[in-house]
Amino acid sequence: MGSAAELAAAALVMLGFPCLMLAALIPSAYAFAAVAAMTYLADHYLHRKGSYLINRLSKVRAGLSIRFLIRQLLLILLLARMSLSDNLVFYGAIACFIAFYGLQAPHGALITLIRNRRRMPVATRNIDLKSRIRIPDAPPQSLLHRSAEKMLHLDLFAVIGLLVAALADSAVAGFAGIALTVGLGTLYVLVLMPYVRGRKIPPKADDVLAAMDEWLAAYKPETVLYFSGSKDSAYQVNMWLETMEQLDTRPLIILRERVILNNLAPTTVPVICVPGGVHLMNLDLSAVRVALYAANVGKNIHLLRVPTMKHVFIGHGDSDKLASVNPYSKAYDEVWTAGRAGRDRYAIADVGVRDDDIVEVGRPQLAPIQSLRDRIEGLSGAAADGRCPTVLYAPTWEGWDGNPGNTSIVLAGENIVKKLVKADPPVRVLYKPHPFTGTVSKAAGAAHRRITALIEKAAAARAADSGFTADAAALEQAKAELARVEARLAELGSVDGDKGDEAEATRDGVVDVAQHEEIARLRAEWNDAYWRSFPAHEHRVITGAEPRLYDCFNVSDAMVSDISSVVSDFIASGKPYAVTDSGELGVEEFKRQNTAVRAATILSNSAAELGALLDAVRDPSADPLAEDRGELKRYLLGPDEPKSIDQFNAAVADLAHKSEARNIGQHARSGAKDGGTAELTTAVPGQRGASAGETDGVSAG
Repeated sequence: MGSAAELAAAALVMLGFPCLMLAALIPSAYAFAAVAAMTYLADHYLHRKGSYLINRLSKVRAGLSIRFLIRQLLLILLLARMSLSDNLVFYGAIACFIAFYGLQAPHGALITLIRNRRRMPVATRNIDLKSRIRIPDAPPQSLLHRSAEKMLHLDLFAVIGLLVAALADSAVAGFAGIALTVGLGTLYVLVLMPYVRGRKIPPKADDVLAAMDEWLAAYKPETVLYFSGSKDSAYQVNMWLETMEQLDTRPLIILRERVILNNLAPTTVPVICVPGGVHLMNLDLSAVRVALYAANVGKNIHLLRVPTMKHVFIGHGDSDKLASVNPYSKAYDEVWTAGRAGRDRYAIADVGVRDDDIVEVGRPQLAPIQSLRDRIEGLSGAAADGRCPTVLYAPTWEGWDGNPGNTSIVLAGENIVKKLVKADPPVRVLYKPHPFTGTVSKAAGAAHRRITALIEKAAAARAADSGFTADAAALEQAKAELARVEARLAELGSVDGDKGDEAEATRDGVVDVAQHEEIARLRAEWNDAYWRSFPAHEHRVITGAEPRLYDCFNVSDAMVSDISSVVSDFIASGKPYAVTDSGELGVEEFKRQNTAVRAATILSNSAAELGALLDAVRDPSADPLAEDRGELKRYLLGPDEPKSIDQFNAAVADLAHKSEARNIGQHARSGAKDGGTAELTTAVPGQRGASAGETDGVSAG
């Protein structure tokens, strides 16, 4: 519902109107002015904060326009109660508010029309369209941003002028305020009018789509990454951006939702966002030979229907969850998995995906994950000898189905964290929950808050413990470096700037490669400085996009998690890990059902078995599961050589060859029919133009 301050502001808004009525009935112009000021300020605060409560007020018939109208009507009531109903300023006030309210319609219509006309049928990044079509500058954001609030607040001049007129018994101030309110409102409308016609609006949809086809014909994309989803699922496509940049073929990213485009991580790959299914199906994608899909969603059908390219499900993680063996996967020409485990998973599930259609390509995204040996070698001798081991707790979210086995956070999370923060010898705890945690289950959200409080309390206690020391000068130096990097990143962000709107972003959104490389280097420097900016023994709660999960892997010596792709990814490090059997299946059954836990310490909800994991962390040479983890890594993620990106590129090339062979075959069959030189009863008719007789003939053949 919002913060305590937001709740207080909403309460002031709602309680302010009865108080305004009381002040008008008494009548007291001073009380009315004081309460009106309070409602204006509280309303402005809620809008500035973007409070969810603003939307709730609209749902109970107390929307923004209504609140302003009621305040204006109550001011009229105040003037009448102060015996000013026969005064010319009283009628001026009525005329002013009627005229001002009448201006809301053209103002709102113009704002809506401007936004609609500047909404592109296809939004792009890293594609030069401005040489093909003219896209004018967006209107100043000062005109469009929170436009309704700005327009309505112009009534302040009339309200203040009328209150002064009532108190001073002089109509001059009242008429001056009325003139300013009506005049500025009219001016606001007039300033907007040029932006809905002529050269200030972008080209029509047909012209934009034609320019897009021209670019596609020139670029000839060969491999497409296709994605559709909600704002919270943007990470599923972001994880593939670096892989797309490393392809040997010409890559293209196709998105279906504007919100995904707005949350897409920086990339050098050309990006097209096509919200309309008809627009997508009419794009010229004839050069594409391979389409990659990161999620099983309904909108995939708009591209899956194209037979001239081969379609591949690559997913957004590799785990033993049911999502990894979705029967929808039958729709694709191939399903690419990291290693042998993915192939076996489909065979066991028996959902109709043929073994011949599964290709093992490794996980290119895992290249940044360091092994335990890399971590220790990266530390200086003294730091390596006296370091406090780090254990990462990275639970997954609760899921949609309410299965208690989805996440450990509800039943086991607090037990895990309590044992970790009390471990002797001590360890450092990093807690990085799934970004969806608490979105479905209130119990999961409450458990997350309790775990956060536990870690913060333990961190405070450790900071006060004289047994834990840190080099204050080194910490300050790291913090200074962190601030420097953040300032430079902010500077680059401001240079890049937020485009005025979608049309401007499409026109100007071509990546500066040098700047892109500098940002990548700065992010690496930021990550290094971040971990050095606080003591190596300090417990930490890590939420948000930075530092990334893999960065947390690299500074950890072990991990506790749940059944999810997080476990499969962590196995790439070869470090000890534990997985919680939250559904209480029992160790043997839990291992039988979940391949990724076969080299893990299995925890019950009490977390009593956590000591085995900590023993392996403290003495790696006595780790009983080290060899098993190596074998499991190869089974889940494939061999270390050739590199995963090389396997991935080889798979793309092989499938592109199959796609080209299919298209050549279809062309040959079509030519044979057209020339009358052959009658191929095995020919597959096209989706359009096949007669009933032809279709029946193929079926019979």
